[in-house]
Amino acid sequence: QFRPDNHRLTSFGSYPNTNPWGVTFDDWGYHVASHPVFASAFHALNPPYPQQHPRAAGLPAYSGVCGHEFVDFDFWPEEMQGGFVKVRYKPSNRVEIHQWIEKEDHFEESYQGDIIYSSNLSFIPVDLRFGPRGAMYVCDWYNPVKGHAQYSLRDERRDRRAGRIWRIVPKGATLQDPPLIHDQPIASLLDVLKRPEYRYRYWTRNELRSRSEQDVFEALTSWLNSLDRADPRFRHHQVEALWLYRNIGATNHDLLRKLIQCEEHHARAAAVRVLRSWYGEMPDAHDLLAKAVSDENPLVRLESAIAASWFGTQEALDVLLRVADQPLGDHLRYAFVCSLGSENMRRHWEGNTRYALVPVMLRDARKVESFLEPPG
Repeated sequence: QFRPDNHRLTSFGSYPNTNPWGVTFDDWGYHVASHPVFASAFHALNPPYPQQHPRAAGLPAYSGVCGHEFVDFDFWPEEMQGGFVKVRYKPSNRVEIHQWIEKEDHFEESYQGDIIYSSNLSFIPVDLRFGPRGAMYVCDWYNPVKGHAQYSLRDERRDRRAGRIWRIVPKGATLQDPPLIHDQPIASLLDVLKRPEYRYRYWTRNELRSRSEQDVFEALTSWLNSLDRADPRFRHHQVEALWLYRNIGATNHDLLRKLIQCEEHHARAAAVRVLRSWYGEMPDAHDLLAKAVSDENPLVRLESAIAASWFGTQEALDVLLRVADQPLGDHLRYAFVCSLGSENMRRHWEGNTRYALVPVMLRDARKVESFLEPPG
């Protein structure tokens, strides 16, 4: 994780993985990637160098996937809404649509079909994005050879000059007009954060980061207080505010406390992710972490297990061990083990007889299979 405002780089997720491609985020900020698909599970901080976290049994992964993008423009077909598009360049050449399905301590993808498939192996889709009007753009490397290990970089068949961009829209669809973002008043930009389209909100947050922190802070606080509690997306709007406070280098501890105790479990999980960054400024941070560890929802418990490694205190270690008091699914178990194995946690339990069971937990966790990658 890199913070461009202060050049702080935080390393996490070091494990025996393939290329970390296909990175995107869903509506609630969960990390989606190709390896593993539900990548939020490996956000615990790294173990001492040169060690790595163990391989994870039961965490599905994909190879040969360079890009993901969620469908949230409403003129796309209803059956695609909330799902995501994936481009695969090997071992098949296709643009796929998947549904994103919540499964206790993680999300799973469910393959629905192909948007584009070609038997021509020169069709090599490597990335995609939705444009500002909602059309889908697919970057096609279009090359008779692919791979830097399979073929020489000087292979004369490599086409270094040409490629293709596919523009895809539903038949009969009318593209929508995007909101104005550049140089718009802060109050207008904040209302864009209520939009369902992720890309609009992403571009708006970038624009707001370029403005005066104090001006954004004051406008954001007023906007937050004006939100309608009857709005079905009320909690999501609050989470957007929480993210924006963090983006501009500010805090709102009261908002985090409200969200970590609210009725929407995805908002609680998002609040715990922000707690990773703000814990040092909050005197009740360990109490909030303990509440999250005991949450009824395993996704929230997964985020709390990861957050404990960011706290890095002995009190956080004691809280982390309570995760094992409730059932552990594969993803939660992996997050729990990686957090225990992080450098921040190891310094408290290594050589400490009070935590004699921790090495046993980690030793058992390494007796696992590789990631489960679907056949081609």
